[in-house]
Amino acid sequence: MSETSQLVGHARESFGKGAARKLRAAGQTPAVVYGHGSDPIHVSVDTHPLSLIIRHANALIELDIAGKKQLVLVKDVQKDPVRQIIEHIDLIVIQQGETVEVEVRVHVTGESFSGTNALQELNSLHLSAPAASIPDSVEVSVEGLEEGAQIHAGDIALPEGATLLGDPQQLVVNIVVPRGAAEDEDETAEAAE
Repeated sequence: MSETSQLVGHARESFGKGAARKLRAAGQTPAVVYGHGSDPIHVSVDTHPLSLIIRHANALIELDIAGKKQLVLVKDVQKDPVRQIIEHIDLIVIQQGETVEVEVRVHVTGESFSGTNALQELNSLHLSAPAASIPDSVEVSVEGLEEGAQIHAGDIALPEGATLLGDPQQLVVNIVVPRGAAEDEDETAEAAE
């Protein structure tokens, strides 16, 4: 489960590229906080702690704006494609007990049957999960699975409170024998005859 990080938001009065550039030069990142029918709030946050927080998918942040704390979720991060500097971030206000739509990473564990490979066809699942307990990832075990075995999105055990929003028939993991290995076995069998 993701931990809640702390950030302080400073109200922004000036907007535009020049103002954003000045903020970034001062170690701040422009941000907009959206949520629950209220007007968007323009703030800036310290870039260094923000960059550590966004390394984790679906990061929950307790944002303090002028002493008023609210729980927010990172919705969108815009980065400079060359320098990888965070240029802007969108945050969405969430309430305790609310569910949110998130992409959660699929983590494959275990070893499939000897001579087979587990091909991961899908890297993340689209889930609805409680905002306060968004899973970091979902695990899929391929332990001992043989050639031809398939794991679909609907087969994966999800954390409590989470529901799958994507297609349950979507292929996540496919167990195959590498093409070269099957041909080698055929040649070995022919040579033995």
